[in-house]
Amino acid sequence: MVKTAPLEAKDETLVAHAVAGDRHAFATLLDRHYMLIYKIAYQWCGNQNDAEDITQDVCLKLSKAINSFDNRAKFTSWLYRIVLNMVRDMQRASARRNKRHADLMQISEGNSPASQEDAIATKELWAMVKTLPEKQCDAVLLVYASELNHAEAAKIMQVKESTVSWYIMEAKKSLKGLLKNE
Repeated sequence: MVKTAPLEAKDETLVAHAVAGDRHAFATLLDRHYMLIYKIAYQWCGNQNDAEDITQDVCLKLSKAINSFDNRAKFTSWLYRIVLNMVRDMQRASARRNKRHADLMQISEGNSPASQEDAIATKELWAMVKTLPEKQCDAVLLVYASELNHAEAAKIMQVKESTVSWYIMEAKKSLKGLLKNE
């Protein structure tokens, strides 16, 4: 018989119980982080339907991948990485079918700028970020869109914190060049 983890248990405790076969612990993890998964997916793909699909795919993948969680990072950092990988997989598949969306990011209602001009400028800036090399784009989106610090972004990207800082610096240089050309 599998011992059930309490609902208020830490993520790592719930993971250990889920790995041991506790379905209730796994369901608790999903309930606890479902909206985070959706929010991350939406932030990266900018489309509600795709974000919902990714969220469902991540939940299914977690049932198999939970055994690979090794406690070297926070569960949420590990989960963020899974979501990011699922987003990339979806984007690659979409690109192969030539149905790639025009924008990765849309301005959410809660974060919309005060004026229409600011909204347009913000949307254009995120579109430019999308054109950056993958690692620079990831660093910018993690730090500025997801509001993570460089250390958290480094864990998710599986690089050193100084590397994230370098990616951000290079991205800023590239964006300044793109803005000058407009």
